Order: sequence, then structure tokens, then C-alpha cells
Amino acid sequence: MKNGLEDYYVIRGNKKMRFGYTTGSCAAAACKGATEILLSGQKRETVSLMTPKGILLTLQLKDIHTEPDKVTCAIQKDAGDDPDTTNGILVYATVQKTKTPGILLDGGIGVGRVTKAGLSQKIGEAAINPVPKAMILREATETAEKYDYEGGLKIIISVPEGVEIGKKTFNPRLGITGGISILGTSGIVEPMSEAALIQSIHVEMKQHFSQGEEYILATPGNYGADYLREHMDLPYERNIKCSNYVGETIDMAIDMGVKGILFISHIGKFIKVAAGIMNTHSHCADARMEVLASNAIRAGAPLECAKEILNASTTDEALDILNRYQITQQTMKEILDRIQFYLNHRSYEQILLGAVIFSNTCGYLGQTADAAELIEKINEQNIRISGIQSDQKDH
Repeated sequence: MKNGLEDYYVIRGNKKMRFGYTTGSCAAAACKGATEILLSGQKRETVSLMTPKGILLTLQLKDIHTEPDKVTCAIQKDAGDDPDTTNGILVYATVQKTKTPGILLDGGIGVGRVTKAGLSQKIGEAAINPVPKAMILREATETAEKYDYEGGLKIIISVPEGVEIGKKTFNPRLGITGGISILGTSGIVEPMSEAALIQSIHVEMKQHFSQGEEYILATPGNYGADYLREHMDLPYERNIKCSNYVGETIDMAIDMGVKGILFISHIGKFIKVAAGIMNTHSHCADARMEVLASNAIRAGAPLECAKEILNASTTDEALDILNRYQITQQTMKEILDRIQFYLNHRSYEQILLGAVIFSNTCGYLGQTADAAELIEKINEQNIRISGIQSDQKDH
């Protein structure tokens, strides 16, 4: 069955990649289908949904259950060619007639609950984001008007597989427990969407900032998070993952009013920042060995050392070469100075920025000039926030 997305795709790496649709579109379409069946009394196999992006979807209703005053049905999520843990899951809507006028919307099993401040929903509410919520309510309202129904409706969105999937997402870090979030500002999933990941970083940063964290602790990946937890006297539970988006993280922090960011990073990521590369994904730029070699020369290494580095496959291998030539410390000083320069250059020195750099084989390699001040401020901030939270618990 055609769903309306057949002509929508992007080309990445000479490959045509399909668009998909969001959990928000699934929930809204399931709600429309269930409401149509409930109020018309007639069977339906498909439902149409106009997304905020302006693309009309035609989706198949699945697992339909009807009762005199209640109907449940589901839409299967299709993420297109975007890597997505929710691809293929069923998003259910149960719509029930009520005597009380108005429409009540809530989340059921597998839809997360908000437990921390700083999100679009209040504490205790279902994690249904504003745009999907508006889509669901619009479909229910328009369908009720279509059938001149003047009673009330109770809508429950549920995702049975969401309980387990939610554990693999950002949700536990955001304080959303028990399931996934119902998401989607456009209703459409675009393949390999960097915007979605950057938005998730923004959401996490906003939540930390709203809880009083003016100085942010950021780790680009799992190596950084592990090093922070195992080797640094800093509040691990307050770190945010910025993935490869160093530049965007700085930009968002400035816009939000954050006063500083300390990055804890493996040298394999942040060596690129020493060349002003602010997206550290290998698809954007590599240049790890070139940056290491040039800084080794700047530190006084012989040409043979630089040539060996250029032929190395990993930063750990390059560090072994530097150690052999006994010039690691001098080279790292050059690298750290360049990292500090480009961090400041990105921010126009509007906020305090710094980095602690390590490798898996050599451990701690050094930190930029402003890192010590940031470490002090983050620890002071943690004491202050922990004290406030302790007082709130006591009351």
C-alpha cells in the first residue's frame, strides 16, 4: 500500500534514502482511526493524516479492537531509512466516549512519564510533545465535529514495546521513565537527521540549565563518559552527551545563557578541534594524523617523527610514536593551546570553555588553559545544587 512518501527521499553517499513518519504521526493517525470507527460505527482499514510538514500520509490501521463505547487501533512506525530504535513498533490509540464534555489525552503503557523539570511537559505528565499533542487533539476534535458528536472523549496513547525501548534512548537521562516519548515537530522523519540529534542535545542542556547548572559538563561519546566516571572528581550524573556536535553545543549554550562548558574527550575526537573542526564525525573531516604531525613539528619533533605519525592508523598508535621520540608532553601543549584557541574562536569568547583530553592507553594527556577554572566552578555548582535539592527533599 502506498503511504504518500514514495516521492520523498534524500541522496546520501550515492544511495536513495526514504523518508519515514514519526511516533507523533502514528499516534495522531491511530487516534483519528479509532475515533472514526467509534463515532461512525463502521469498519476502516486505512486513515489519512496531514502532517505539519504538509505531506499527506495514508496509513494502515492495525490490531483493531471495538467495544460499544471504546475502540483501540494501532499504526506501525516506519522510520524510513533513518536509524531509529522505534522503527516497526506499534503505536496504539484507545478512544472512549465519556459523559463529561471535552477531550482528555494521556499516555498509557510504554509512553514515558516526566519526573524532572525543564521539559515541555509538567512533572507527572505523559511524554507527549507539544506538536504531536496538538495533532492528536486536532484529529479527535475534527472527527467529533464531522459526526456531530457532542459528548466527551478520553484518548490513551500506548506503545507496548516502548517500556524496553525507552531504556535505550535519552529518556532516562532526561528524567522520563517508563517508556518512549511521542515526538515529531514535522510529523516526518528525514533520513540521517542531524537536526534530530542536535535537538535532543538542546533538550538535555535546557533541562540541566533549568535546574541551575550554569556550567555544563559535556562528553562527546562513551569513552569520555567512562573516563569522567572512573578518573575524575566531577559530578558524572550531570554530564550531557554532545556527540560530534562541538560547535552546535557551544552555539546553543551561548543562546541559552550558559556561562561555560567543560568537555571531557578522547584525543581521537578532540584532536580535530585543534584544527578548528567543530563537527568531529569522520564523515565531515578526519585530519587526526595531519593535526598531530603538524603540532609535533611545531613542538620540535624531527621530520621522521611526523612522517611516522602520518602513516599511523589511530591516535593511540601516534601517541606511541610521540612517546618513542620523547616529545609527547611538548606536542600535547601545542595541541591543547590550539584547542583552547578554536573553542574561544567559536564562541567569540562569550563563555568560558575548556577541555580535558585523555587516551585509552596513556590516560590523562592534559587540559586546556581554562579547564581548571571550569572544574572548580562545576564542583562549586554541584555542592550548591545538591544542597538545594537536599533541602527540598527535607521539606
